[in-house]
Amino acid sequence: MPNTLQEMIKRKLDQNGWSYNDVARRGGISRSTVHHLATSVRLAQLPQQTTLEGLAKGLGIPVAPVQRAAAEAAGVNLYFENAPETTDPEVEILIASVHKLTPKDRRHVAVLIESLLQEEQPEEDGRAGDPDG
Repeated sequence: MPNTLQEMIKRKLDQNGWSYNDVARRGGISRSTVHHLATSVRLAQLPQQTTLEGLAKGLGIPVAPVQRAAAEAAGVNLYFENAPETTDPEVEILIASVHKLTPKDRRHVAVLIESLLQEEQPEEDGRAGDPDG
């Protein structure tokens, strides 16, 4: 069963059509390092901070979720001050990335999220999503 780091790397490769070489080049780390991190279910040790930063840069995501996933793969417990109480890397990426958006884009994201949440809420009469109401 793949670990969170492997899943994170695979998802980004699949989403963007990238290879290990692409991630390595973007992050300034070796292809063999990317391959090792993407294929090792259990890491012998926690990778160096510069490696994790390079992987995060190569994947185009914040370093915090990469650190957490790598720590999990190495069997190391890391404690982050003010860390969100979640283990879902997608949630962590969204939270860590929102500050990079323009105020206008943040409003668009907020409206989208509100819309998605409203679609999931059943209406009082129990007919959620029924356009003929």
